[in-house]
Amino acid sequence: MAFDIDMIKKVYETIGQRVNKAKEVTGKPLTLAEKILYSHLYEGEPKEGFKRGESYVDFAPDRIACQDATAQMALLQFMQAGKEKVAVPTTVHCDHLIQAKVGAAADLQNAINSSNEVFNFLESVSNKYGIGFWKPGAGIIHQVVLENYAFPGGMMIGTDSHTVNAGGLGMVAVGVGGADAVDVMAGMPWELKFPKLIGVKLTGKLNGWTAPKDVILKVAGILTVKGGTGAIVEYFGDGAENMSCTGKGTICNMGAEIGATTSTFGYDASMERYLRATGRDEVADLANGVKEHLTGDAEVYANPEQYFDQVIEINLDKLEPHVNGPFTPDLATPVSEMSAKAKENGWPEKVEWGLIGSCTNSSYEDISRAASIAEQALAKGLKPAADFGINPGSEQVRYTIARDGFIDTFEKLGTKVFTNACGPCIGQWDRAGADKKEKNTIVHSFNRNFAKRADGNPNTHAFVTSPEMVAAIAISGNLGFNPITDTLTNDKGEQVKLDPPTGWELPPKGFDVEDAGYINPAEDGSGVSVVVNPESKRLQLLEGFTPWDGKNITGAKLLIKAQGKCTTDHISMAGPWLRFRGHLDNIANNTLTGAVNAFNGETDKVKNLLTGEYGGVPDVQRAYKAEGIPTIVVGDHNYGEGSSREHAAMQPRHLGVRAVLVKSFARIHETNLKKQGMLALTFANEADYDKIQENDTINFLDLTDFATGKPLTLEFVHEDGSKDVVVTNHTYNEGQIAWFKAGSALNLIKEMNK
Repeated sequence: MAFDIDMIKKVYETIGQRVNKAKEVTGKPLTLAEKILYSHLYEGEPKEGFKRGESYVDFAPDRIACQDATAQMALLQFMQAGKEKVAVPTTVHCDHLIQAKVGAAADLQNAINSSNEVFNFLESVSNKYGIGFWKPGAGIIHQVVLENYAFPGGMMIGTDSHTVNAGGLGMVAVGVGGADAVDVMAGMPWELKFPKLIGVKLTGKLNGWTAPKDVILKVAGILTVKGGTGAIVEYFGDGAENMSCTGKGTICNMGAEIGATTSTFGYDASMERYLRATGRDEVADLANGVKEHLTGDAEVYANPEQYFDQVIEINLDKLEPHVNGPFTPDLATPVSEMSAKAKENGWPEKVEWGLIGSCTNSSYEDISRAASIAEQALAKGLKPAADFGINPGSEQVRYTIARDGFIDTFEKLGTKVFTNACGPCIGQWDRAGADKKEKNTIVHSFNRNFAKRADGNPNTHAFVTSPEMVAAIAISGNLGFNPITDTLTNDKGEQVKLDPPTGWELPPKGFDVEDAGYINPAEDGSGVSVVVNPESKRLQLLEGFTPWDGKNITGAKLLIKAQGKCTTDHISMAGPWLRFRGHLDNIANNTLTGAVNAFNGETDKVKNLLTGEYGGVPDVQRAYKAEGIPTIVVGDHNYGEGSSREHAAMQPRHLGVRAVLVKSFARIHETNLKKQGMLALTFANEADYDKIQENDTINFLDLTDFATGKPLTLEFVHEDGSKDVVVTNHTYNEGQIAWFKAGSALNLIKEMNK
């Protein structure tokens, strides 16, 4: 069944006219990304060409997707917007609040028992405001979206950084903070700086042990975790056409790990096959009618250097399987080099867990290829040296792989099949022994491998690779195992070699499912009540942030000067803290507890300038708030890298932090700070970072003249009375300055709706 078919028809009815008009105003052929962007302008038909990386543009996304951890705050904000129904098709997916421990059935029931209050809240809000609701166990948001909602040429935003997964079906799908989603739910435009464009030309064909995952692992090694910032990555070439739709989704999914706004592929036969296999023949037929507008123009792909800001070329015939990590997803190592590199760096070579799944690699194709390795192990007398875990991507995938015998194959190897949910990928893993903090290695097919992310242990070395490589390495138990060249000893003492994986792009017998887990909202939700217990520890109704008083911020203190990598996991940890994602005051107790203090090299230990003593970051910040003292946070490069969680902006704002000053921001986090009425500033001279001292008092000298394109000047008064004046840059436009003045974007929306 195709959801929202009337909306899709409207997109395709106007796309040709808008694309042709965009070619006229720009005077050139267009990439696919440009076609989708120009055909989704909030004002309708294009009237001008935009400057990449400079022009702020208002867009009208076709739909919104929210996962349960971020949906809570997004919907709590939407409830304040004064609207009776969401303005565009929206869905909520319950996939983050399910902890992996025992196995699917027990873990799901435990999640329902422990988070029922949150699930009931999300279901009732969805029912009231016309939002489609996917129950706990229905699947991981991005796999469910790919199976049911994504369509070529569409534009979607989602409150999760891996919304970009839908690029595998030819969308421009972008991860945003909840406040951005609330704007669109309320019928307002979504603002984005017009992205730069990176083209990746794929030639040849994947073969042997190489998988789509290896394409993005290779690209991550080239571009690093910030190389895609502010850009859309567009894949093209015969190599792209030779790849499955879900394989394309894997590549787009991990584009979040290079900081890309999103990634996408042009519509082709693999997408048509996937649409038809997932019951969307009508969407495929409609797409075929406008397919020339659903891919980049031929001139663009023939001469990519003329149309993209950067071009990368990868020959899939020669691409080698990669294993990326540890602690960062861009540390790329071809499998043939891993053994030597692990020894050189002292990485534990014994592999203790192999984990397959997450939104990145949990499709039928992924699991069928990994299962082919498991089948070989059984047939050749091999017993896995590491523990195995699997998270299917959706109930539809789980039901189908169970029917086709793959789950039975894995279980014969002792595999734990977890719930159709995120699980270990986001730290929702109750791993036995993790509390001992022992140095160890795991391999997984997830997208992120930051320290402590999977199991909370800072000494777990997590490596990212394809599902089939996870299976092979876990069976061998050795990080340096190369299945292309190496052999294993079986139960008879024989040396055996694993054959390359095999699998199916789509299930030969078709997909099947008894209950996909979807609940349709009420046609009229006016009679639906949404109740939040004021004594709840999990949910808390929001109050608006205080507007700016129009004066310079003076007498501010430094809360923390963060050193090195400071991701959203460092600013607002996931794992056990997920249970407080709907309660701003409670979750604020983890604010910046993972950030490294540049003055002592420790985490969650900063100086309280009121007492001279050291304490936890949230505790010290609450002390400043109680005294009405404003604070700022100072950070390093790519601050806020990682997930889209707006809690990383809302928590400091709630506690009284007024500004964040860094060397550079990750895109989503910078926007989130702006939306919540914070000052997101960057050093005009990065070397000024070194001038910031622990006991500083900070004064803004010209905030009263806050304007687009005008730097802001801060005075850092040191303990000895000396001063350093620091010039800071910002990217605020007039609308975003209005958010700051109003106290938040939501405050402004409420005023407009009055």
